[in-house]
Parts: sequence; structure tokens; C-alpha cells
Amino acid sequence: MKIYTLKAKQNLPISLEKAWEFLSNPKNLKTITPDYMGFEIISGADREMYPGQIIQYIVTPMAGIKNKWVTEITHVVDKKHFVDEQRFGPYALWHHKHFIKEIPGGVEMEDIIDYKVPFGVLGQLVHPILVKPKLKEIFLYREKKLVELFGNFESNTKNQIIFS
Repeated sequence: MKIYTLKAKQNLPISLEKAWEFLSNPKNLKTITPDYMGFEIISGADREMYPGQIIQYIVTPMAGIKNKWVTEITHVVDKKHFVDEQRFGPYALWHHKHFIKEIPGGVEMEDIIDYKVPFGVLGQLVHPILVKPKLKEIFLYREKKLVELFGNFESNTKNQIIFS
């Protein structure tokens, strides 16, 4: 059983409060998801984020095939971090930790996703060809969209997307 990890970091020139307000609001996922993915929230995003919250989405990652994705917000520490876990969806495992911390001139966002693709060995063969490039594309889009919304962080620090 192979579990993959994706780590992404991005710095933004905004306050911790503004970052938390945007990133912890499930309704903003549509804004930072490529349009071609047909991302649509079905239910569960009508309240401020809380542990135990179930959010249902429809997403179309490839070939026009719609997928229902159900996540649970399992942990929330105000203005520090939250965790969403897939309860039903395209992955055999999806555990996504979102960290936000104040740094000079803004905030650092860090995502750590542990995931497992379905279909055993076949899924592992497809991972480097389809899954990994698609996830990288989604996170690059998100990075670009957040810069459009909040501006570019002026420093020597480069944003990172790392798979292991």
C-alpha cells in the first residue's frame, strides 16, 4: 500500500485574519479550483467551519466524468490550522492538513496532503502519469489565483509544491 504526500507552501502579503477568513471558508474552494473541474458545493458550506462538518461537492477532474466528493472537517484551531478528510470520493485515502502562520510581511500557508490512489498496483502505475500531474496543476492554479486575489509576496522565498 503506497501512500503519497504532497506538500505545498505559499506566502501571501495579507494579515493572518484575512488569510484565515478566506481559506477556512469552504465556499472559496470554487474560486481557487480550475473552472474546467466543474467544482460545485452541494451541501455543508452554509456555516463557519467546525469539527465534524460534512461538505459535499461535485468535481469533474478528467474526461467530463463527474465525481461526488464528501469531506469531513476533523480539526479546527482558529487562525492556525484545519484538517479535512475524504469520507467518500475518488481517493482511497485523502487527509489534508492546512496550516497558516504569521510571518514578517504576511502569512505562510502550508498544505500537507497524504493520499492513496485506488485500484492497487494499477492505481500506482497511473499515479505518475495522471494523478500527480493533475494535483500539481491544481495547486499551481491555486497559487496563481491567490496571487491574483491578494498580491505577490516580496521576498526571496519561493513557493513550493513537493511530492514524496
